[in-house]
Amino acid sequence: MAKGNLGQSRLEILQGTLDMLILQTLRWGPQHGYGLSQLIRTKSGERLRVDTGSLYPALHRLERKKWVRAEWKVSENKQRTKIYQLTAAGRRQLSAERSKWAQLSEAMDQVLAPPAESES
Repeated sequence: MAKGNLGQSRLEILQGTLDMLILQTLRWGPQHGYGLSQLIRTKSGERLRVDTGSLYPALHRLERKKWVRAEWKVSENKQRTKIYQLTAAGRRQLSAERSKWAQLSEAMDQVLAPPAESES
């Protein structure tokens, strides 16, 4: 699971959110697994860390769903590496997931907002 470090606390990502993070990261361009985890970490301000034990099963699941595709390439340092790329179906899924996330975020904001004068 993706984790973060804010002082002594750890952030746990909601189940299913890792898929959206991976799809979003691949929207910026093809990437290998380690690069994906580093981008998520960097873009989150070092608060989210994706363990390999969560990342690679998620990538394989997304591949089976045809939301990402992968191919083996030789890196600059002459090592074989698997590069993942977002598919058209993955772009559609990302759009749907972002819409659901916006609805969830709005609902959470409403619940967490201070009560109106008439509600106190």
